[in-house]
Amino acid sequence: MKSTDETTSNLESAIDAATEAVRITASKLDPLPPGSPGAEQLGLDSLMAVPVKVTVEVGKSKIPLGELVKLAPGSLVPLEREAHEPVDVLVNGKVVARGEVVTIDRRFGVRITSVLPG
Repeated sequence: MKSTDETTSNLESAIDAATEAVRITASKLDPLPPGSPGAEQLGLDSLMAVPVKVTVEVGKSKIPLGELVKLAPGSLVPLEREAHEPVDVLVNGKVVARGEVVTIDRRFGVRITSVLPG
C-alpha cells in the first residue's frame, strides 16, 4: 500500500504532466482568422436569446442517510433558513440575486429584492 505522501507526489506529478501537455497543445493551435467579410458580429443582442437555468433556493438541510430513507409523504425537513429570510436566485449555479416568495394565481414566484454585484 502506498503512503499518503507517495500518493500525493504521484498525483502532483500527473497534474504537472497534464498541465504541460495542455500548454504544448495550446501553443500549436492556429490563431483564429479575422471575421469573414459581411459576417455578422456576435454582440450582446445575440446572447439575449440564450437560455440559462434559473433556480430558486429556499434553503438547505443536512440529514443523515438513515433519516433520509425514512422520509415519506407528510414528512418535514427543517431548513437552515427562517421563514422571513430571503431566498437565493441562482443562474447556472451562481447566486445572482435575493428575493421573496410570492404567489401569483395559485403559483409560486419570486419577487427580486436585491441583485448581487457581478
